[in-house]
Amino acid sequence: MNRLSKLLQRSSVSSAAAAPAPSPLPRGIPFFPPVAPPAEAPAVTIPDSTGTSLDTLEFVVTVGFGSPAQNYTLSIDTGSDVSWIQCLPCSGHCYKQHDPVFDPTKSATYSAVPCGHPQCAAAGGKCSNSGTCLYKVTYGDGSSTAGVLSHETLSLSSTRDLPGFAFGCGQTNLGEFGGVDGLVGLGRGALSLPSQAAATFGATFSYCLPSYDTTHGYLTMGSTTPAASNDDDDVQYTAMIQKEDYPSLYFVEVVSIDIGGYILPVPPTVFTRDGTLFDSGTILTYLPPEAYASLRDRFKFTMTQYKPAPAYDPFDTCYDFTGHNAIFMPAVAFKFSDGAVFDLSPVAILIYPDDTAPATGCLAFVPRPSTMPFNIIGNTQQRGTEGKTWHICQRSPAMQIEITGFSVPPRGLFSSLRAISLRAATTSRDRRSIMRPPSPASRTRLDEAAHHRTTQRAIGRIYDAFLINAG
Repeated sequence: MNRLSKLLQRSSVSSAAAAPAPSPLPRGIPFFPPVAPPAEAPAVTIPDSTGTSLDTLEFVVTVGFGSPAQNYTLSIDTGSDVSWIQCLPCSGHCYKQHDPVFDPTKSATYSAVPCGHPQCAAAGGKCSNSGTCLYKVTYGDGSSTAGVLSHETLSLSSTRDLPGFAFGCGQTNLGEFGGVDGLVGLGRGALSLPSQAAATFGATFSYCLPSYDTTHGYLTMGSTTPAASNDDDDVQYTAMIQKEDYPSLYFVEVVSIDIGGYILPVPPTVFTRDGTLFDSGTILTYLPPEAYASLRDRFKFTMTQYKPAPAYDPFDTCYDFTGHNAIFMPAVAFKFSDGAVFDLSPVAILIYPDDTAPATGCLAFVPRPSTMPFNIIGNTQQRGTEGKTWHICQRSPAMQIEITGFSVPPRGLFSSLRAISLRAATTSRDRRSIMRPPSPASRTRLDEAAHHRTTQRAIGRIYDAFLINAG
């Protein structure tokens, strides 16, 4: 048993019963966000990339904090609300990061959030002896960040700032975070970046995750206009499911999986019973065990021309592609209750977990562990292709995820999400995916410890969001 298997077994997160989910919103309903951006405030786009050079399998962006701005590279996470960076004086502990630790005393726009501020309550904060708000977030793998909830100018580009951005100034940060400088929360809560940016850029954000370590995608705050080369048929919309137990998270109603034109013989209730979460902070896609077994068996049935390779935990379906210049495999698509279809990119179907065996590829799905309260579509399956322009993914099979319809209730902690659009760069429904084995420089690498800690951290964030706001 390798280290990852042991770590999965020792997860301290317990399963919680989910409340019945209300019915999804009707497909095609017009959405009118109550918070409208000024006409002179167009969307702002930030490049994103894989974080492998910083020892993380999450995706990262670089933004500025303070006046003058100091640049920091942060993980992007749709499963979190609170953004944070490490801050001096590091009164508890700061781990080694890529950039110099943020020094609040060198910024003209820094201030601590008072403990009576509504944002302190939204963060589940406590009051310090000096009257400032203290926050703490503990993740499922035991790592944590704690410090002073603060306000600062956030620079999303060289010309676009977000004054008074609430974030965690972390002075005690324990655990494994790789070399990133912190985290950007993209959840639905009032403290997330999209919620705080809604009044300036509009109640929409979108992202495109790059396929390879050597390319870039984008994170966009605000609505964008599709390129002229993309017609309306390239965009599909599926309704979001509101879950009272997890109000900060993005759920969709998956009802079936198509593999090579074959619909898995799994009842829709297997998927809908606990719901399916889109999460950029989880590496893999976790399916109900019954659905995973059916997917795996069908995948094996269509891949008999390739030599099986030993399992590489947590992956039980692997192949040796030595000598193959191209790989022919079945296309995989998620189908939603309202008819929308999410075709996965070929790079989202296989993962190459072992640097010592670069020709070994494994089916990039795993069965959901008993500690996980719902299904998750992770960032490997969300990968598209490089975002060569500011508003679309490249014209090969790709995906743009656009979240729209935020509204922060005057007395509530959470914004309401209305719909998610899946923008495919092609509408062809070929039943086979064709890909070339990736080069060592561009293939997805899976470090066991890094995979586990980011996955368990995602589970922990889910519970933190629930427990903080339920209390």
